[in-house]
Amino acid sequence: MAFLLQWRHRLQSSLTPEQRKTLKRFCALRFRGFQRVVYGLLFGPNLRTLALLYDTDKWGSHWYAQYYERHFAPLRWKRLNILEIGIGGYEDPELGGGSLRMWRTYFPRARVFGIDIHDKSLHKECRICTFQGSQVDDEFLDRVLKNIGQPDIIIDDGSHMNQHVLHTFNYLFPRMNERGFYVIEDVQTSYQKRFGGSSEDLDRPDTTMGFMKRLTDGLNYTEYERQNYESTYSDKHITAIHFYHNMVFIQKGQNL
Repeated sequence: MAFLLQWRHRLQSSLTPEQRKTLKRFCALRFRGFQRVVYGLLFGPNLRTLALLYDTDKWGSHWYAQYYERHFAPLRWKRLNILEIGIGGYEDPELGGGSLRMWRTYFPRARVFGIDIHDKSLHKECRICTFQGSQVDDEFLDRVLKNIGQPDIIIDDGSHMNQHVLHTFNYLFPRMNERGFYVIEDVQTSYQKRFGGSSEDLDRPDTTMGFMKRLTDGLNYTEYERQNYESTYSDKHITAIHFYHNMVFIQKGQNL
C-alpha cells in the first residue's frame, strides 16, 4: 500500500495541472462505467433508489420518481430517445448530470440527451450527449432535433419560467414521437410572480397550469356541440393529461 501511495504521489507531481485534470476525468468516467453496471444490476427497476444514488432531486426534495415509475415502467427496455431540458449545477461545468445518468441506468437501451444554458459537455458519456443553448431558441432546438431524431420522452426541468415552459412545449410537442410522453416538472411556478405566475388568477392561460387545464377540454373535443369548430393539434394528439403535485404528464397519441 505504501508503495502504491508513493507511486501515485510521484505520478501526480510529474504531471502538469491540465494533465492531472484530464487524468481525474478519465478515472471518473471509468468509475461511472462500473457504477452504471452495478446500479443497473442491483437497482435497475427502482427509479426511486436510482434517484438517490445519482443525487438527483427527483426523490427526496421532490417525490417525482414514483410517478415516473408509474408511467415509464412499461417502456424500460425499449429503444428510446430521451431529452431532458435542464442538466443542473448552474454555471459549474462539473456539477449536475445526475438525472441523465439515472435515466441511462433505468432505460438500458435508451439514448439520453440533455439541454442546458450552460456548458455541460463534461457530462458526455456512453449513451449521454449534451447540448448548450436556450430552451426558447427555436434554431437551437432544431439543431438538437436534427442530431438526435424525434424524442420519445421530453422532460422539462429547465428555467421553470412560465413563458419558457409554454414556448418550449408548443415548439417541441408537435415534433416529438407520435406516441410519447412530455413531462413538465416544478409547475408550482405557475403561482409565483417571479416566474411569471399568479396566485390570484389560477386560470391564466399564460401560466403552465392555466394552459394545461385548458388542454383537458380538448380530450373531449369530438363531443363539442359547436358548429364549425376547428380542432387544434393538441386536441388531436393528446390522449391523456396526468396532474400530480408540482408536475404534469402529457401523453401523446391519436385522439381522433
